[in-house]
Amino acid sequence: MSDYVLSINPCVNPLGSHDPSAVLFEDGDLVYGIEEERLIRQKHATGKFPAEAIEACLDYADIDLADVERVTIPWEPDLFRQALGVTLREAISLPDTIPTRFRLAGWGMRYSLGPWLASTSPIENHLREIGEPVPPIVTHPHHRSHAASAFFPSPFDQALVLTIDGRGEYDATNVWYGYDGGLEHVREYEFPNSWGFLYAAVTKFLGFRPWNGEGKVMGLAPYGSRNSQIESSLRREIDTSANYDVTSLVNGNVRFTIDRLEKILDRSRRKEAGEFTQWEKDLAYTVQMLLEETATNVVEEYCRDLDLRNVALAGGVALNCKMNKRVMELDCVDRTFVQPVAADAGGAVGAGMLEYEPGEIAPMSTVYWGPSYDTAGIEETLQMNKVDYRKVDDVARTVAERLAEGALVGWFQGRLEMGPRALGNRSILADPRTQESLDRVNEFVKHREEWRPFAPSMLERAMGDFVVDPEPAPYMIKTFEVTESARETIPAVLHPADDTTRPQTVREDQNPRYHRLIEEFESITGVPVVLNTSFNDHGEPIVNRPSEGIKDFFGMGLDLLAIEDLVVEK
Repeated sequence: MSDYVLSINPCVNPLGSHDPSAVLFEDGDLVYGIEEERLIRQKHATGKFPAEAIEACLDYADIDLADVERVTIPWEPDLFRQALGVTLREAISLPDTIPTRFRLAGWGMRYSLGPWLASTSPIENHLREIGEPVPPIVTHPHHRSHAASAFFPSPFDQALVLTIDGRGEYDATNVWYGYDGGLEHVREYEFPNSWGFLYAAVTKFLGFRPWNGEGKVMGLAPYGSRNSQIESSLRREIDTSANYDVTSLVNGNVRFTIDRLEKILDRSRRKEAGEFTQWEKDLAYTVQMLLEETATNVVEEYCRDLDLRNVALAGGVALNCKMNKRVMELDCVDRTFVQPVAADAGGAVGAGMLEYEPGEIAPMSTVYWGPSYDTAGIEETLQMNKVDYRKVDDVARTVAERLAEGALVGWFQGRLEMGPRALGNRSILADPRTQESLDRVNEFVKHREEWRPFAPSMLERAMGDFVVDPEPAPYMIKTFEVTESARETIPAVLHPADDTTRPQTVREDQNPRYHRLIEEFESITGVPVVLNTSFNDHGEPIVNRPSEGIKDFFGMGLDLLAIEDLVVEK
């Protein structure tokens, strides 16, 4: 009889607010995982309980909720009490009217005491709507869950583990020692000393949506340069040492943080994104630089203190691949592992892993944990929607030929990826050899800012031809300097401002069909690389079902859709 553990990021306020998810473990193996956003088609699914994600996990294993041994969550309700003093001080310190301060103080008390009083009962109520009896619910601290997601599936016997995000129950950043016995807590940085929160506030200051547009700020940063006025203003407020401190800017309220930024920078925030001034690009550059400085100082300090040379990273800030690059390049670091589902959806991954010993969790090599669809069912969908298609004997060769001719391709294959990056199963592909590919995909396919870069998928064996200091990077979460050959051969997948790249390396055992597609493209062009971006239109989640892929194909400037063994063309 299999032992099933269901792990969820519940987003039952305040036990998470965004990126609800569910993953299923069978006898210690992660067999299925999906974010709620992919099923309800709402980006980040803010405030939604992952009911459909749970149902998808149970359906995959053909079990009922009653067959699950236990449900785990990456939140410890009792720890929220430790945030009470901070939330009350935040409310009192705001330059608002007394009624507003009282209202915010009331919210702070509900945030801090509500989870302790209610414990897991709100989650139990939601689960009863799915099935009864409800299994026992096991709670794990938020940052410990992130730490487990980074260390347990890493290839390391021991490592420094850094978890850094907006906010856990009461903390924002934690340092851990990972070893065969588990995780030993080394240090915590309590909220509001939060780089995740500060970066989110800068994201809104520049006109993007916080908790969503941080990657855009990271992508904008290389277009800026050092600006002494911005840097000196921020350095007066920010300590970037291993004892980092951003609390003079952050008090837990985004509006307060933006007000502080406006005051110290003597600039008003943007109401919406658009054409950026050089000053705004310089602001992105400076904030990114200070984040990297902080992270590297923390890693250097604790690698030295703990005598460690391997580093594992998780938490939403670990999606910042430029920061990851700086950590990778430190003299004190030999190897890094970054959990690809680094944000709160990945908390469910870690909470489930905490039910096992580190040695019982297999090293990760893919995140293809979601649903797949067979060709017969896809044919029915195409026929029902009166879409012309053809079945091909060799879809990899067919698509490689069209890519070499300049076609823009929707590639829908196998099991859906978990995490924010498309890794060759729900991807939009293009020829990486011309700048025109980058421009066409940005303007006609993704409908997004023209300055934003794209990433390559490349055969792992050929990585040394294109990047400096190559190492396997199967998740598009590490950035590298590139070779002169890359600048000449694959300009469409380099950042236009600094010529770095954020690759996905592909081996045959990880994704046989995608690997073969790139090999076929290499046989035609001599280049073992394709441009890869997520299969979704601007502002929507990555496609999951065939019907969503078909809809987006006709709504975007794509030339061809390869959906399992079927091809649709305009």
